[in-house]
Amino acid sequence: MSFPEKRDSDSGNSPYDEEKNEEKNVGVHPGGFETLNRSELPLDPDAELSDEEKARIDRRLLWKLDLRLIPWLCLLYLISFLDRTNIGNARLAGLEDSLNITPGQYNAALSIFFVSYAGAEPLTNVLLKRLRPSVFIPAIMLVWGICMTVMGLVHNFQGLMAARFFLGLAEAGLFPGINYYLSCWYRRDEFGIRAAIFFSAAAVSGSFGGLLAAAIQNMDGIGGKRGWAWIFILEGIATVLIGVASFWMVFDFPDEATFLSDVDRQRVIRRLKADQQSSAEHEEFRMTYFWASVKDWKTWLYAVVYMGCDGPLYAFSLFLPTIINGLGYTSTRAQLLSVPPYAAAAILTILIGYIADHTRQRGMSNTGVSVLGVVGFAMLLSAESPGVQYAGTFLGALGIYPCIANTITWVSNNTEGVYKRGVTLGFVIGWGNLNGVVSSNIYRSSDRPNYRTGHGIVFAYLVLFLLGGSALQYVLLRRENAKRRAGQLDHMTIGKTEKEIEALGDIRYVLSIMLLYQPAAQMLFRPNFIYTL
Repeated sequence: MSFPEKRDSDSGNSPYDEEKNEEKNVGVHPGGFETLNRSELPLDPDAELSDEEKARIDRRLLWKLDLRLIPWLCLLYLISFLDRTNIGNARLAGLEDSLNITPGQYNAALSIFFVSYAGAEPLTNVLLKRLRPSVFIPAIMLVWGICMTVMGLVHNFQGLMAARFFLGLAEAGLFPGINYYLSCWYRRDEFGIRAAIFFSAAAVSGSFGGLLAAAIQNMDGIGGKRGWAWIFILEGIATVLIGVASFWMVFDFPDEATFLSDVDRQRVIRRLKADQQSSAEHEEFRMTYFWASVKDWKTWLYAVVYMGCDGPLYAFSLFLPTIINGLGYTSTRAQLLSVPPYAAAAILTILIGYIADHTRQRGMSNTGVSVLGVVGFAMLLSAESPGVQYAGTFLGALGIYPCIANTITWVSNNTEGVYKRGVTLGFVIGWGNLNGVVSSNIYRSSDRPNYRTGHGIVFAYLVLFLLGGSALQYVLLRRENAKRRAGQLDHMTIGKTEKEIEALGDIRYVLSIMLLYQPAAQMLFRPNFIYTL
């Protein structure tokens, strides 16, 4: 008995699917994709064109999407990461002395952000789907911009804690939301490089933040405000203005995006459906999708992998100016010396996104890059020379930042179903960000100037969770793929209809050609979703 060709999660259709889809080309209108079944494609507006002409149109469409979506979303994340980490720059500009807070209270102010931030993340993608991106994203930006501005007006520890709590609550929807949003526009083998470009804004914000803080802190005394307060006020006002502009600059999902013509809309949705993405469809939210994510072992192992890079990310970004300051440099020079490691990390993040997209080896990319971080923090732990330690910060940044975008892409590639993917991303990113509470408390003033406790904990995160977790996930997914190819999971679909099997998400099956004309009760479904390694 022969079965249809299987498809991996980064590739296109099998010959059988193309045959089947040719029979199911249907028209589509804005907001009408919920009427299509998974196997139905919108009419092909380019059916009469040659393959070369189709490829040229496809490249032009991708370029149009990239120009409309990526630059503005990168700006939003740059602002988001700048607003959550600029407290590290404000510390060097005199925050603790002005508010009369202890190092322990400062760490508590860092931690409270991650409590609200991580707690809200699992549900934010559901809100994004229900409220529409063009409303949800600008609205949360306005709220967190106001919180950031208020941080520059506080006079005590209690005010700082309240502002940081609500800042975390408001920012919670952006990072998981935009990653989920982009996964609804691009095929799996196109998503990684764009997620990498998007996340590189975090590294750019580190460079930009250091330069900006060095300039703004010179406003010390203007209007009776200290330099650290002006950092919060000016960056908060900028966030509010960008949030207002986002009501016109952020677009909805493909079926309702106003910048697409009807023909381009059909092309986008055909590309997604040809990639067998549920992102191309409208699902009604049901708790089934929530529990499907909770019960999936991949969700929790991905959460372990993500905490292995996200915990070190926040330790690095919140304390890099402090670490460099501890090497004997002045406040302003420490701000400026924090720029180059971030710039190098931004370049490598984009490069790894490109490599992982083309090789489809996201697990191997994670393990390879994480070794750089392990070596970097080993240098910070063992070296006494400021020059060697500063070189360690470069390797640390190179080993952390690329793995964030690559891990999120890995999760998206291997999770199907509109709401299941959204919930899974929320859990994974939320758990990773909850480790910011740990990161906020490991670089203690009493450990100056070497900060061996902080460096040691980050080193352990990189070795155990990022490197070890990525290797384990790779092995388990490889084993799962082998079972699917051998037909060992066929029993899971016995007695289920095509619609019920469709609801399984990434546990996806395709009808056997040999049994196509048998009664429905005798139909056999085989797995055709092969996980990205």
